[in-house]
Amino acid sequence: MMVTARGPVWHQTQQKQGIVPKGLQGLDKAATWGKSRADGWAYGHGTFSLTPHQVPIAGLVQWMSNAGHAAKRMEQEMITYEGLIKKVYMDSKAHDQALSFGLKKHYRIQLVTVPRTGMDKSASRNNMIKHMLTKKNKQDYKDRSTTVEPMQGLVANIFALERCGMRGEVSNRWLFTAMGVAVQMAQWTAWKYNRSIWNDKSDVLGI
Repeated sequence: MMVTARGPVWHQTQQKQGIVPKGLQGLDKAATWGKSRADGWAYGHGTFSLTPHQVPIAGLVQWMSNAGHAAKRMEQEMITYEGLIKKVYMDSKAHDQALSFGLKKHYRIQLVTVPRTGMDKSASRNNMIKHMLTKKNKQDYKDRSTTVEPMQGLVANIFALERCGMRGEVSNRWLFTAMGVAVQMAQWTAWKYNRSIWNDKSDVLGI
């Protein structure tokens, strides 16, 4: 999830050249540009989160550069759970043949994602898609709308994450991590006592 930086944006061309226009006050120089289908282009910082399908608790919430590669970050985090995870689901940013084969071969983890249009031009890619898009996997992927997607929305809603509250990578890294821990604690309590996770906002904020 990409979050807009506090303060003005830094044009990509000027950023690459290290040029700060005169009069541009309060610039977050550590922020980066990123693009998603949902948000379009955004200058700022991002959060990276993982959620198990069976237990509705955000398993991991961390700072991430908007310019970072989400699929590679997912691989980095997933391989630490080798032997515990059989499948990992991610959006189309993870549609990478080498990533899919690598997770399967080295860590026995199957990647399930949505193939991008026009990416079925070779026999090996068609084979990858065939093994990914089984009836069971497609149903589980569809379930992301109720098991995974609400988690990011929950964090964003509780902390009003339309815009970063601080400047700089270090500040936002710890801020997002603290948010993740707070939500994890509240979600665990809700799950333990069979309460709705949507009541987390009052638990986290103490209101």
